[in-house]
Amino acid sequence: MSHIELRHLRYFIAVADELHFGRAAERLHISQPPLSQQIQALEAHVGAALFYRSNRTVRLTQAGQVFLSEARQILQRVDEASAQAARIHRGESGNLTLGLTSSAPFLRRVSSTLHRFRLTYPDVNIRIEQLNSKQQIEPLLEGKLDLGMMRNGELPPELEHHLVLTEPLIAVVHKDHPLNALAEGELTFQHLADQPFVFFSKDVGTSLYDDILGQLKAQGITPFITQEVGEPLTIIGLVAAGLGVSILPASYLRIQVEGVRYLRFGNLHGTTQLWLVNHATRPLTAATRAFMALLLHDD
Repeated sequence: MSHIELRHLRYFIAVADELHFGRAAERLHISQPPLSQQIQALEAHVGAALFYRSNRTVRLTQAGQVFLSEARQILQRVDEASAQAARIHRGESGNLTLGLTSSAPFLRRVSSTLHRFRLTYPDVNIRIEQLNSKQQIEPLLEGKLDLGMMRNGELPPELEHHLVLTEPLIAVVHKDHPLNALAEGELTFQHLADQPFVFFSKDVGTSLYDDILGQLKAQGITPFITQEVGEPLTIIGLVAAGLGVSILPASYLRIQVEGVRYLRFGNLHGTTQLWLVNHATRPLTAATRAFMALLLHDD
């Protein structure tokens, strides 16, 4: 025997437990002579007698006692490793790295999916990185992110997207702004055309910058941007301070700030999409597929 196989450890443990070759062979569902031969080969490979044998008794040598303890640990580790590998294969364990744009956690579909995934797969280690849409592209290409949740925008051909949902855009205004007097559904982009506008800085690289300004431009509007910031919460805060108005996805309705009102546009005005993005050719882990199934098929 050129090496020790797991079956030889199991044979040895059976004999050590029974201290009787006949009972051990019966337990292993093999005949006694081959069992005796395998134990002898094991002892030859180890270079030590593992059992004292006589016509009446079988007992462990001191070397056999030490080997028994180690053999049990080896088989236990093999069983644990096998179980862990099977759980990873089924998506019940492993790692999942998600990129989230700042508005994604405020969407009920996203937050409920994260909650359900945690309950269903408690042993999957979830790591979340808050990155704007454009910042997620490079980590997705490099494999540092398994999935990205981002706003609609241009993607390289190596990445593919799945539509999670479409949500309306809303106007963000001060509580004392005259636009609050408009009836429900009357507000249009044109009402904001001449207003001081608080918005993202172009240098931040968020897809909402291109998306919202593109929709305004399509209606002949170039907003008068007076304040450029990096975060949507800062936009809301500056609106609360009376420094202008803004447009954001409706998911920010869940953020209530004193001094701010959120107004809905009429039916024909803008929307934005949330995408789930993954690498188009890199194999997906089972945990990744499980999360995608929960998010994309959420009822």
